[in-house]
Parts: sequence; C-alpha cells; structure tokens
Amino acid sequence: MLLAEYLLLSLVVVQVRLFLHQPQPFLFVHMNDIAEIQCSSQNKFLGGGVTVQWYRRRDAGAPMLIKRCADKQNVSKAACIAEGDTVTLKIYNVQRDDSGVYYCTDSYVSFLEFGNGSTLVVGDSYTSNTWVLSLAPSPSSLLANGTAHLACMVLGVSNLVQISWNISGELQEPRVPRTLKAKDGSFVFINLISVPVDTWASGKMFTCDVKFNSSGRSVKRIARYPEAPARQCSHHTVPLAAAAGLLLLSVSLSLVWTLCPSRLGCQPRISAPPASREHQSGIVYAHLDFDSRNRGGRTLPQSARGKRAKP
Repeated sequence: MLLAEYLLLSLVVVQVRLFLHQPQPFLFVHMNDIAEIQCSSQNKFLGGGVTVQWYRRRDAGAPMLIKRCADKQNVSKAACIAEGDTVTLKIYNVQRDDSGVYYCTDSYVSFLEFGNGSTLVVGDSYTSNTWVLSLAPSPSSLLANGTAHLACMVLGVSNLVQISWNISGELQEPRVPRTLKAKDGSFVFINLISVPVDTWASGKMFTCDVKFNSSGRSVKRIARYPEAPARQCSHHTVPLAAAAGLLLLSVSLSLVWTLCPSRLGCQPRISAPPASREHQSGIVYAHLDFDSRNRGGRTLPQSARGKRAKP
C-alpha cells in the first residue's frame, strides 16, 4: 500500500511541475526567525490562493498536511500571503522541528497538484560527530555500460543539509538525497550522481559541497580520476628491492641491539592506539596518536596534541 501511494505521489509530482513551481530549492533560517516559502503558478491563483495547501515531509516519511490557506486559524504560527501568481507560506518563530521539505498544492482541480518542493533548514546541522566523505569508483569497478557513479556521504548530522555537486566549475542540478536515521538519532545523507565514464576519466574535478547552516562556510570534498599506475618494474628490480629491504632490516635490528641491550633495562614502548582512517578521493588519510613522551621521559600537555577543527 505504501509503495502504491509513493508511486502515485511521484506520478502526480511529475505531472504538475508544469503548473506549480517553488523557486527556492533550499532555505536556511536562524532559530526564532521568519521563514518565507514561495509557490508560483503559470496562472493567477483563483480566490486569492485559498485553495492552496502546504505539506511537509520529514525523516523520509510521507508528506503531512500542515496548513490550509483557507483556514484562518493559528495564523500566529503560519499564514498564507497571495500576490498575483505567487502564494507565500510565512512561518513565524521557526524552530528545529519546522525543518523539512515543503510542498505547495492546489486543490482547485479534481486531483491534488504538488509543487517541486523547498527544503527548509532551521539552525545548525553540524555536530562534533559530523563527517563528509566523497566516494568514487576505481578504474577496475567501472560498469560495462560506460557509466560511473559517485556518492557524497554526510554522516552524524542533527538536521537537514544542502548537498550539491560541481564538475570543474559547472554546477549540477540539485537532487534529493537519500536519508537514513542512525540509532543515536543522527542522520546520514547520501547524494548520488552518474556520469559517463569518459567524463569521469577526462581529469575533471568533481567537488561535493555540503552546507550546514546559513552563516557557516561549507565543507568541500574533491574526487578525481586516479592517474595511470606507474609502469611495472623489470624482473631485475623486484629481487634487488627485496634484498635491499632485508639488508635494511638487519642493520636496524643490529642498531637496536647495540643501543638498547637488555642489561640496561630498556622497556618496550607502549603500543599506540589504532589509527582512525578516512577514505577520500582514492587516498587513505590516517590520524595517528603517537606516544606523547619526549626523550627525557616527560609527557607533553594535552593541548599539544592534534584536535579536530569544526568547518
């Protein structure tokens, strides 16, 4: 039943984009401010827009009716203002719960007409556990049909975010990301794009741009097609490299035994904790927490160690 309703809603949205248009794909509003979401029509709204209704979708659920413009109740929270071919939904004193994707509808005809939707983000979605990753295909995993799929993942956010793709300066049409909700209540957003293999392998720069609020700067992640691997070594190079490695290992062990004999009471160093890794653009970044003791045995203060910076 839910699948049938979703397919019907998708069909209606495709049909009515010719009639209703929402010119604001994303709106970022501060807490306690006023949000103004616009909806325009090819023709003037009849009856001053009283037939317009507003739906909101949150957490990837079904759209829920939140405001009938003909209803004059609770206008202190949400009100409709009609001016010619545009109806504006004004939401006063917005809170985080007001975030979501808003759809305008017109029930004047026999079936319900939906607009293309406007995403409202109230407040800051960034948290201390937020990560932004760009995932790109390797040359060996490209599909035979000549298509390359790239993904931008945003993890550990508290609210909606704006995700956009830019290919060497050309902004791509925004797409609705896939939404997942983690057990801790945070959200995961995945924005996918598909391009021809020739475009991906042309050396162009694919930039994922994520915006969390109205005032803070965005976070960017870049993906590029990896360069061709170096030519294979000759059959003489491999044995020489192996012999050199064994020689270096032998010399290192000899130095350790000479400089730190067992009679001096040298103690093994405390093993470092596992490194945290971040895969981006085909490169693995490792964040290591080395032992903070210096040669004199003193411990460096906590402030001298690396900290994670907020964008």
